Amino acid sequence: MLAIISHNHQLAMTEQPIPQPAVGQILLKVAAAGVNRADLMQAQGKYPPPAGESEILGLEVAGTILALGEGVTGWQVGDAVLALVGGGAYAEYCLVDQSLCCLQPDTLSHAEAASLPEVWMTAWLNLIDIGQLKAGQRVLIHAGASGVGSAAIQLAKSVGAWVAVTTSKPEKQAFCRELGADLVIDYRTQDFSTEIKAAGGVDLILDTVGGNYLAGNQRCLSSDGLIIVIGLLGGIEAQLNLGLMLVKRQRIQGSALRSQALAVKAKLTQALRNEVIPRIASGEFKVTLDRTFAMVNAQAAHDYVAQNRNCGKVVLLNLAN
Repeated sequence: MLAIISHNHQLAMTEQPIPQPAVGQILLKVAAAGVNRADLMQAQGKYPPPAGESEILGLEVAGTILALGEGVTGWQVGDAVLALVGGGAYAEYCLVDQSLCCLQPDTLSHAEAASLPEVWMTAWLNLIDIGQLKAGQRVLIHAGASGVGSAAIQLAKSVGAWVAVTTSKPEKQAFCRELGADLVIDYRTQDFSTEIKAAGGVDLILDTVGGNYLAGNQRCLSSDGLIIVIGLLGGIEAQLNLGLMLVKRQRIQGSALRSQALAVKAKLTQALRNEVIPRIASGEFKVTLDRTFAMVNAQAAHDYVAQNRNCGKVVLLNLAN
């Protein structure tokens, strides 16, 4: 089969053997694969896959079941599913664990389905499971027009939180407002910490940037607040104000979905299956698919995301499409 790996920090189309499902695994014929910042980092040699995961890029997939491994129950050959994977989605065929699969609704295209797992499970993990976000609380979401940001805005609003976001271009600002953001800050022309403090501060910050954003995050975080760092677009080094941390009893936590245990991912899949997908079907939550690319044009898709041109998700379509 054809598959895309990172070779010398470049995307490379290679011929790979079709994987065979082990116990509890399902073999999918890939229809679409989501593009994530983690893929860009892996392609640059900065985010190697965890031990035992495929070297093939891609962390979320939609497709049709071709074969079932021993012990798989509840699934049939021919079922259309979407799933989270530790790697392997940028290919003609992909292995997925049965516990990380969701049945694809008839109302969604393969591209729409592939846009869901990584971002919605990331949002759920950090806002609900770790952040314990509740009605009446206040949250700041950096990169609000990103895939994770667009899911996080909707999820936070659904629990009754007040939501502020940072973003850039007017079209991205409008996009965030349409998803329900209460305060939209243009990080190019406004100091987000000043704007948030003037608005009353926040209890929780979902930070995809890292780097020098830490100082601003600390300034506008309320007492007993939590900063969850899920990305490092701004770099890996930051200046921590221990005085503010002590006086305001602030907490800072790093979080990554890919390295979580299978049991944690399976629980998040249940949330996606039972809480998110039904609300997408009902229209309460929106699918935020920005654009699709043919998988042979994966580099163009990566460039598009690297240039921050997307509002929501970018998805690759199978090589045969």
